[in-house]
Amino acid sequence: MSLYSIVVPVYNSEHTLEELYSRIKAVFTDTLHEEFEMILVDDSSRDGSFRVMEKLHQMDPRVKIIQLAKNFGQHPALLCGFSHVSGDFVITLDDDLQHPPEEIPKMVNAMKEREDVDVIIAKYEGRKHSLIRRIGTRVSVYATSKMLHKDPNLEITSFRLMRRFIVDAILNTNTHLPQIGNLLVQTSNRIINVPVAHDARKFGKSNYTFRHLFHDLIYDITTHSALPLIIVRNIGIISFIVSVLLAIFYLVRYFTCGITVAGFTTLVLLTLGYNGLILLGIGVLGQYLMHVLDESKKMPNYVIRKKEL
Repeated sequence: MSLYSIVVPVYNSEHTLEELYSRIKAVFTDTLHEEFEMILVDDSSRDGSFRVMEKLHQMDPRVKIIQLAKNFGQHPALLCGFSHVSGDFVITLDDDLQHPPEEIPKMVNAMKEREDVDVIIAKYEGRKHSLIRRIGTRVSVYATSKMLHKDPNLEITSFRLMRRFIVDAILNTNTHLPQIGNLLVQTSNRIINVPVAHDARKFGKSNYTFRHLFHDLIYDITTHSALPLIIVRNIGIISFIVSVLLAIFYLVRYFTCGITVAGFTTLVLLTLGYNGLILLGIGVLGQYLMHVLDESKKMPNYVIRKKEL
């Protein structure tokens, strides 16, 4: 019999935690007949989530609870939970009940059948996310497949089942603002998708706004790829070639036809255009330098305020 560690990052979920626990308990007790533990990591919720977590811990010591000192984000919260797991396998899922615990047996059975697989990631059937979230996910999947050279058909979601050694490898990766999905792809290529149901949110709304998704995409691009620098470089090369060709063209016109170039407006527009490109290039370099600075600071990815294990 194996022990499964279920890590759940919690943020403003006081209305869903008790149902989430009872459904997970039913799945492992009545369906899988396996041992489990839950690690609930409160990412500095503004509601009564931690009080509910304390209640669950008192009811069942298999529920371990951790409260972070501030809102660090989903991925650092997961990283914190990973450092407290005891199981042979680790499952991650969201706290909003959009990941049905009843779908866990599909992933567990697939892992048992495939000894050559290290990670199983849920692929949502009938995704219940908003249009902005779906578009953002598609763009992110395409971008990460190019940057990390992963299978473009492999979907990365937050509903996962991983072997313990994969989690240990992630914990040994010392990086600022880790992205768990990207770290998984960089750790193993033995990853498959398993189709699962995806439920609608029962309470509240998603914290993944367009601004959040855009920020994550820019971070992924500038952390794992030199694409922006390559684009700016290529624009500079093309601009230089065009300027040389134009200079030759105007010189030929001057010596053959005696035509001078008035071009004050053209000069102003070109000056503005090139200044804009220069500022863009400086901005891209600044983004990379900020990532280097963040890494050199070695700031903690999370700070634990309180825990009951």
